[in-house]
Amino acid sequence: MPLPSPPLRDLALSRQHLDRAGVNRVSPSRLAELWASPGTRVLQVHAGRAPVVSTPAGPRLVLRAPAEVPAPGPDDLQLYLGVDDGVHHVAVVSPDAEPETTDGAGGGEEWRGLREVGEQLPARDAGLFTEALSMGNWHAVTRFSPRTGQPLVPASSGWVKVEPDGKEHFPRTDAAVIMAVISPDDELLLGHQPVWPENRYSVLAGFVEPGECFEDTVRREAFEEAGIVVGSEPDDVRYLGSQPWPFPASLMVGFAARAVTTDIKVDGDEIALARWFSRAQLAEELAAGRVLPPPGVSIARRLIEAWYGGPIPVPDERPWA
Repeated sequence: MPLPSPPLRDLALSRQHLDRAGVNRVSPSRLAELWASPGTRVLQVHAGRAPVVSTPAGPRLVLRAPAEVPAPGPDDLQLYLGVDDGVHHVAVVSPDAEPETTDGAGGGEEWRGLREVGEQLPARDAGLFTEALSMGNWHAVTRFSPRTGQPLVPASSGWVKVEPDGKEHFPRTDAAVIMAVISPDDELLLGHQPVWPENRYSVLAGFVEPGECFEDTVRREAFEEAGIVVGSEPDDVRYLGSQPWPFPASLMVGFAARAVTTDIKVDGDEIALARWFSRAQLAEELAAGRVLPPPGVSIARRLIEAWYGGPIPVPDERPWA
């Protein structure tokens, strides 16, 4: 039974064309200089949402000149994002809810989350939003030194946090595997987590443990969550692609995995139910609404479609909840 072949193309949150231009983060005055330049473009993020406007080509982020953006508050993160076609981009990431528009102001703008619009945004906008949200989440939980308990201060245009004695702390990303586990009969394993709405199914996933390679994580998680043994040969676990997932700070590394057993025994904790699906069964269950797939913005959806052989038939695309 052959596994899907790499690579997964055009993953929604991996289409980043922005030059992050890390050299521009170093100068302590760089953000102030960019805020003083009318050519700079600013992305506002409030409580994980950004302003979006509909166009004939689809949704687009609203990027403003510095003079059009309220001055950042004391709890707001100012962040250098990078440069695109000679235009420098910065973000203001706030924990507060988005500002209200009055008297019809806003020109049809809506504040939307990355899960909602990440798949429809163009590559540059998806990259800007993903980058700003990821860094905002890291800053929100990295407020004090783990050594001394002293408050940390942002530096390097938002990309570092510094202790009073100069000790630097850098952003972290949590690596996780996500995998299409495929049976000897070419069926796909999908699981349902207890916290998900009824009928919501997705592929299995799990975080990489210290001292563990990705392939071993795939094998361990398949067995721990569903009691399925994945083959031990090198080609039994095949890398397909990766995508950042800033909810709050993951990098999802996608694989296809060849199962050598099929008896399912869920752990009852992370996975409440798991089932094998043939392509015909999955199409029938999707059409009937008895299976709700992961959203198109996720690498999980693309892994399912890599096994299915193309886009899966989803009559009623519902938000992930």
